[in-house]
Amino acid sequence: QVHLVESGGGLVQPGGSLRLTCVASGSDLTIRKMSWYRQYPGKERELVAHIMTNDGTDYVDSVKGRFTIYRDKGKNTVHLDMTKLRPEDTAVYYCQLCVWPQSYWGQGTQVTVSS
Repeated sequence: QVHLVESGGGLVQPGGSLRLTCVASGSDLTIRKMSWYRQYPGKERELVAHIMTNDGTDYVDSVKGRFTIYRDKGKNTVHLDMTKLRPEDTAVYYCQLCVWPQSYWGQGTQVTVSS
């Protein structure tokens, strides 16, 4: 059974940085399509970033130039480096593993951007 765990969230001031980590058991996530999503209270979960099987990446417009998704193949982890954080980045962030035709999710990690 696939199990994903996110970590690295916390409270940060506007303009600050955080690194989120997704650790997998039961699957080699370094050779799968991986995504980060975020969810605001009372809102639908939204896509933040993808990393494809060839390590190509894509981002939602609001985070381009500020967030970076990348793999650490030796540790079987996927990360989201977040810089120049804004209050509107405040959300629960989720890691998603795509294994066709299924998707797997972690428990989420809270990111709060506030003075």
